[in-house]
Amino acid sequence: MRPVDRGPAPRKYKKYGEAIGDLETKLGKYCSYCESRLPSGLAVEHMAPKSLCPKLELEWTNFLLGCGTCNSIKGNTDVSDNELLWPDRNNTVLALAYSDGGYVEIADNLSAELSQRAKALIDLVGLDRHTATGWPRPSRRDNRWSEREKVWKIAERCRLLYEKIGESEDALASVVDAAKGWGFFSVWLSVFKEYSAVLIELVSAFPGTAQFCFDQNGNPVPRPNAVI
Repeated sequence: MRPVDRGPAPRKYKKYGEAIGDLETKLGKYCSYCESRLPSGLAVEHMAPKSLCPKLELEWTNFLLGCGTCNSIKGNTDVSDNELLWPDRNNTVLALAYSDGGYVEIADNLSAELSQRAKALIDLVGLDRHTATGWPRPSRRDNRWSEREKVWKIAERCRLLYEKIGESEDALASVVDAAKGWGFFSVWLSVFKEYSAVLIELVSAFPGTAQFCFDQNGNPVPRPNAVI
């Protein structure tokens, strides 16, 4: 899951819906949870539900972007900061593992506490729902896993082409354009994990990515002043 930095509040809001344009400008038109790209259809997502925390209803620091599926699954779930990992407060790239087939799992080598918090994040929006045997079942209209699978295949084809034509600047630009167009930042980061030039450009190209969560080679590092 892409770690984000929404920056300071651009202005004060009389209604939370007024923040959607500012959020999309700051973070791009991607769901903050599943990373789907949605040119339209994203909503202001309250990390702390407005029904339970009305004082935070208009607070910029309580806003992320959510697709309909992630919003619906999350609902009014109230989870404190010490129970899960948030993409605006942790480097969530280090917490989750993405793989071919559209799968999302807890990353290896996490402590017991961090594994529990990563699992809570996955459960919050049903990020591991999949039609494969033994996985939590998605609803009939929940196609996030299949979209991740499709984009993984596209990213792999882009990687083969990138290798074939010599890792040129034009090839790099094409990869980044494809990634921004299809979304699923973590899929592209996983498929191109051996190519630091691509990682660096991906981190820079996706609006609102917390660049301090990555080193000079584009590899994820713990977020400053965070548990991961």
